[in-house]
Amino acid sequence: MATRFEVVLHGASPVALRAAGEEALGEVERVEAQLSLYRNSSEIARVNARAALEPVRVSPPVFRLLEQALALSRATGGAFDITVAPLVRAWGFMGGTGRRPDPESIERARELVGFGQVLLDPAERTVRFARDGVMVDLGAIGKGYALERTVELLLDAGVTSALIHGGTSTVCAIGTPPDAAGWKVAIETPVPPAAPAAPAGAPAAGEAAPGKSLLATVCLKDESLSVSAVWGRSFAEGGRTFGHVLDPRTGQPVAHALLSAVVLPSATETDALSTALLTLGWPGVDLLRQLRPSARALVVRGENGVLDSRSFGFPEAMASLLPNR
Repeated sequence: MATRFEVVLHGASPVALRAAGEEALGEVERVEAQLSLYRNSSEIARVNARAALEPVRVSPPVFRLLEQALALSRATGGAFDITVAPLVRAWGFMGGTGRRPDPESIERARELVGFGQVLLDPAERTVRFARDGVMVDLGAIGKGYALERTVELLLDAGVTSALIHGGTSTVCAIGTPPDAAGWKVAIETPVPPAAPAAPAGAPAAGEAAPGKSLLATVCLKDESLSVSAVWGRSFAEGGRTFGHVLDPRTGQPVAHALLSAVVLPSATETDALSTALLTLGWPGVDLLRQLRPSARALVVRGENGVLDSRSFGFPEAMASLLPNR
């Protein structure tokens, strides 16, 4: 998944904890081997190569994940969509740093994007594409899924206190750390995509990195937090900066928000829904409140150099630097 995974564990037996941690990180490798778009031997690579020609059978875990991903795509009106890969390729972000495509290339890619083009057969546990050129990319949900699988392994091993993250943008908490009510995770204040930025969320003890300001401190207990942001891979052209997060519905880079954050028990859901919230911007807050009333969510936008926020489930103290609407 081209990112770093780390786990912190507390307990009475260091030997048992180390074994559990190594097994959990090994699960990340196993998930990568199943889901990677870039490994020819993965199940998803096999689906992308064959599903336009014939139904492709996949393992039960991968089929369930595809079912969940398509359900989230429908629920968000396509703001999260696992078929976005042709657009990612058109914009030069598939293994590259990005480039601005011509309008014709965008339109050709858009014809191949749409979660309705992925046809699942539960009875046969197969995947079929409606047309040639459709591609599945689980990059916006796979990391959360991998973390959720690691949490399951840690719980099975008897771990009662742990924090694990993937790329600092998705964080899962088991229980609480010693002598604390929850795991404190810092979210740094977003900056325009053209400026250097640290990763959006980091498992620091409620403190921003040196030189960065603190947007919010989220306290997690048996929950997951995902943060999506427009910075990261980007390129500048014609006085504009284009980020790698693309709106599957328009074919254009996301422009309605700078940062989104979602807290729920499921890391699979927070990973996908934070992407959808970033794509939707402020209207996504109302949609997410309807979809997952128990969630906590925050979206930040910036206009004319001024940051503004909208949230629910975040106490005012968590977003004290911004107007909370």
